[in-house]
Amino acid sequence: MKTIRAAWEDTMRGSLILVTPDCALLESGRPKELLSVCKSRTDIRMEKEAAGMLLRLLERIENNDRIVSVSGFRSHEEQVQIWEDTLLKEGEAFTRTYVAKPGHSEHESGLAIDLAENRTEIDFIRPDFPREGICMEFRRQAAGYGFVERYPADKTSVTGIGGEPWHFRYVGQPHGVAMEREGVVLEEYIAFLKEETSQRVPYLCFETDSNVCSEIFYVDMRGKEKICLSCSDKADMRISGTNEGGIVVCRRRAVYGEK
Repeated sequence: MKTIRAAWEDTMRGSLILVTPDCALLESGRPKELLSVCKSRTDIRMEKEAAGMLLRLLERIENNDRIVSVSGFRSHEEQVQIWEDTLLKEGEAFTRTYVAKPGHSEHESGLAIDLAENRTEIDFIRPDFPREGICMEFRRQAAGYGFVERYPADKTSVTGIGGEPWHFRYVGQPHGVAMEREGVVLEEYIAFLKEETSQRVPYLCFETDSNVCSEIFYVDMRGKEKICLSCSDKADMRISGTNEGGIVVCRRRAVYGEK
C-alpha cells in the first residue's frame, strides 16, 4: 500500500476547482507554470498539464490550424481590462452574461480556453465554434482528454453564465468522461460526488478505450488540517480541490475482463 497526504490548502487548487460568480479564484488556484498552446501566438497559454492535453487533442483530430485558440490564461489585470472595456462597449447586461467578473474568471486559473473555427474575422468575446466539421470532432474527443464544454446553453440556471459553445475547461481525466456520461456540468458533478460518494462507496468510471477503472469520491475537508489516503501499489491516486471546502480523490487502476 502507498499513502498520500492531503491538507486544507489542497482544497484550493487542482483541475476541479470551482471558479464561478459566487466562488472566487484564490491565490493557491492560480497556475504555477504556463505553456503556450498556439504556434503563431505564444501569449496564448494554459496551465502546463492542460496545455499538454489540449495539444495532444488537437493533434489527434489532425487539426492543421482549422481550430485556433482565441484566449487562454489571463492575468487578473487583463480580466479587469476586458470587463471594463466590454461594459463600456456593450453595456452591463451583455457583460454580465458573457464576461466573468475579475477574480471569478476560469481564464485566471489557466484551465480554460476559448476556441474558434479559423476564419478571416474572429470575435474575441463570442468566437464562432460550430457544431459541425472539425469543431464537432473536437467535441467528440474532448472528454477523453479531460476537456468539457463548460457553459452549455441549457445549464445557464446552474452555472450563472450564458451559453458559451466556444469555452472549454480542463477538468482532467477521468472527470471529463464521467461528466459527459452523466450529462452534468462541474457544479453538478461536484454536488453529486459530495452527496453520493465516499471512500467506501466511490463512483466507478471505466475510461474510454482502455482497461482502466477509476474510483472517484469526495472528501469534506472542513475542520480538518490534514488527512491520509491509501491505495494499492498498483494504483495511481490523484486529488483535486473543489474550492468549496473539499477534495475529489481519484484512484485509477488497471482491470481485466469485461467492464
